[in-house]
Amino acid sequence: MLSTLLRRYGLPSLLFALCLGVVLWSKLPAVGQTAIPSAVIAQTSPQNSPLPKPQPSAVPSEALTATVRKTVLDNGLTVLTKEVKTAPVVTVQVWYRVGSRNETPGISGIAHQLEHLMFKGTKARPIQFGRFFSALGSESNAFTSYDQTAYFGTVEQDKLKALLVLEADRMQNALIDEQQLTSEKRVVISELQGYENNPGYRLGRSVMKAAFPKSPYGLPVGGTKADVQAFTVEQVRAYYRKFYRPDNATLVVVGNFQTDDTLAAVKETFGAVPKGTGVLPDLESPQPKVLPNSTKKAPIVLKESGSAALLNEVYPLPNVQHPDVPALQVMDYVLTGGRSSRLYQSLVESGLASDASGYAANLIGAGWYELSITAAPGKELTQIDTALQKTLADLRAQPISQEELERAKTQLRASIALRNRDITSQAQQLGDDQTSTGDYQFSDRLQAAIATVTPADVQRVATTYLTPANRTVGFFEPTQLDGKPGTSASNPAQTMENFSPGAPVDPAELAKYLPKPTASDQQVAQTLPEKLTLANGLNVLLLTDRSTPTVTLSGYVKAGSAFDKAETAGLASLTAANLMNGTKTKDALAIAKTLENRGASLGFSANREGVSISGNALSADLPTLLQVLSDVLQNASFPEDELALSRQRALTSLKLELDTPARLARRIFQQTIYPENHPFHSFPTEASLKQVTHATVMQFYQQRYHPDNTVIALVGDFDSSQVRALLNQELGAWQDPTQATTIEFPQVPLPKAITRVNPVLPGKTQAITYIGYNGIDRNDPQYYSAQVMNQIIGGDTLSSRLGTEIRDRQGLTYGIYSVFQAGITSGPFMISMQTAPEDTDKAIASTLSLLKQLRDNGVTEAEVAAAKRSLTSSYPVALADPESLSSEILMDFVYGLGINEIRDYTAKIDAVNLAQVNQTIQALLHPDRVVVVTAGPGSTASSQK
Repeated sequence: MLSTLLRRYGLPSLLFALCLGVVLWSKLPAVGQTAIPSAVIAQTSPQNSPLPKPQPSAVPSEALTATVRKTVLDNGLTVLTKEVKTAPVVTVQVWYRVGSRNETPGISGIAHQLEHLMFKGTKARPIQFGRFFSALGSESNAFTSYDQTAYFGTVEQDKLKALLVLEADRMQNALIDEQQLTSEKRVVISELQGYENNPGYRLGRSVMKAAFPKSPYGLPVGGTKADVQAFTVEQVRAYYRKFYRPDNATLVVVGNFQTDDTLAAVKETFGAVPKGTGVLPDLESPQPKVLPNSTKKAPIVLKESGSAALLNEVYPLPNVQHPDVPALQVMDYVLTGGRSSRLYQSLVESGLASDASGYAANLIGAGWYELSITAAPGKELTQIDTALQKTLADLRAQPISQEELERAKTQLRASIALRNRDITSQAQQLGDDQTSTGDYQFSDRLQAAIATVTPADVQRVATTYLTPANRTVGFFEPTQLDGKPGTSASNPAQTMENFSPGAPVDPAELAKYLPKPTASDQQVAQTLPEKLTLANGLNVLLLTDRSTPTVTLSGYVKAGSAFDKAETAGLASLTAANLMNGTKTKDALAIAKTLENRGASLGFSANREGVSISGNALSADLPTLLQVLSDVLQNASFPEDELALSRQRALTSLKLELDTPARLARRIFQQTIYPENHPFHSFPTEASLKQVTHATVMQFYQQRYHPDNTVIALVGDFDSSQVRALLNQELGAWQDPTQATTIEFPQVPLPKAITRVNPVLPGKTQAITYIGYNGIDRNDPQYYSAQVMNQIIGGDTLSSRLGTEIRDRQGLTYGIYSVFQAGITSGPFMISMQTAPEDTDKAIASTLSLLKQLRDNGVTEAEVAAAKRSLTSSYPVALADPESLSSEILMDFVYGLGINEIRDYTAKIDAVNLAQVNQTIQALLHPDRVVVVTAGPGSTASSQK
């Protein structure tokens, strides 16, 4: 949900979100695929003043904003509405023009703290708002950034009025009192310390502070622990009264609705909010002047516990209104836009770095260009820095080629279309543009500006801004790595002492506060995909969606890490990672340019059971996408030199995994659950990765990559008959007579008792805990009742039993979730949470006691009804996103569920009853037989920053 905004800011350290559902950080872009900030000036010019905005007639009919209607209420609220009729869903977003830019030392993080408190209820609705959103089946979230704070939810269309009522209510009536602030401070500090676990975050924070010593942009968005601890209720209330007002906000509504009816509802709800009093501070920021420093600054050096050497550097840039911004965005893509980019070629392809990325941020008050490099094993940061500076010097010295220019422009144009395939992203773009620039059509005008950028413009901005005297650079030099697990010496039974969970909240309490759904005359049945089986056994699912000129591809090959042997663990991942590294007729760079010249992408990644294929392209470029897919699936050659570099990157990734609490805990959790003879037990080690050779990769490829092992799903703007012909042309001749190997999955018994494992990672500030055991597979007859049970237990961090108790009432964790990872074979049931080290034992004890309470007493009829409503309401919302839709129809087929599952799922959930859920609790919930793995600084470590 937040991937568009994360792409804008480049790193999660710049964006703090209150997670109401599982946010898939894995959707972060690949190296160099940083999309442009939406807030950029729409013309390039050497002058330092923005050009007049074109009239609305200048916006082309196919533009993002062509059908947007802007309304300003009497109280100053800006309302943007856009009808999109492709799915029966709607998104409602409220964007406030306030963020950490409006803070000073001593109150850093107050905007983010207020964001958390906005979910605590209002005077008229004194209930955790996360429970309302869960009851509505809303995909809801919020974030705080440098310039903005935004709240957004996507629901079925008949619940639009309910979201408007809730958002209007908390614009002026939020409950902010001592008890709530104290509880939520602990949650915020847990969040901040979670970021502190990441050496890259710590290095980036130090570099930004040095680059902007007198600017709020030099302060961390989430603040510091000391500042957060010192917040008073009056401070937060004053900040709320000052900035949360209609004339400092933009309401965005996008989706399936009638504009006139919706505007009437907006006026009824938001129109009643009084206009703010007093002058809003800093509504207009002065144009900054970017001047070189008089002396070159020495690098910032952090020598701390860690696993990989890092380089981070920042160059100040002008703000969002500056006319150089389009050229800066093109420059960014030349440097970091994929495998063909200059930095990838000079740093990653050369073997100096395992990762290199960059982004240009142009915000309301200032901007910067940030580059982040992860060193390859054995490579010195000074050596990497020398190569980096040479790449930048070359960019300053000579104009870029016409090929580079056109590729960057194409990538930029394609990224705008591809990141706006769903209504939530479209609304985010509108809200971002309006609050950042005062012009909701800004992204459309950007595309015209991109066309005017020349090689001379790129050279000029590189010469102006990317000079050695302008940069602030930081080095992270790791001092040690300790990722070896140690068994807890404490008695697990002691964690159960003196704890009694609070009584479960009655979902019926919500009914008196929630508006009733509005009547809808549009009952749209979910369109089913067409199924095509080629003569060679390859299965294809096709679902046409003409809403945007894009195509989304998802695929699956039965070649996941379960097929690894212990001595070569990592083979499946290295095979998948090297598919794009060369074929019989093309090398890696030629393949990359084929896609990147069209702004398309294609990637492969090995998961537990299979290899996931993901691809995106403009609809006109679908033939190119399928041609490349066909070539790499049939003709991959796995060049020795590319394999060596890929293995080197895998070794770096392994070091990072062993130094990252969440990844280390997840690894040990799975290895503790599954015995050594189980395919899910093996994980890559340094020794096993070094055993992977060209011969083993080629053998694995020939054994596992077969057409009858492969499924492809396509969703988007295409003619199915033409695509059928294209698929037969490109993939119909794929034949592989090699016999596929089979693997055995032994039975996995439950642990005999509570098993604790506590791997210690020095230097970390937060602990990550996983609790669980082997669960069920996707075809288990209890699957649907297990989903309802899980929704009640921990399906949502604010409305579930665990979330209400562990996070909201006790404030022990930033987020707690439970999930059944049901696949072709049974995967784990697990609960995950992040805690301060001193809170970990209490949080574990609370969790296990709550599970015991559930097993002893069961759940209520009202809880089952609420969970079913949440699941059935959120399902069609998820399917409105093309990526989710393509993935869903793909995996339904892989699991043998049939193409009707996307239409039948909600009915199957609705059919679950109370007796079935309580029976499932007895069958599947075992609080006295769990594996508990906690990775972090250890019980004696200090959590101080």
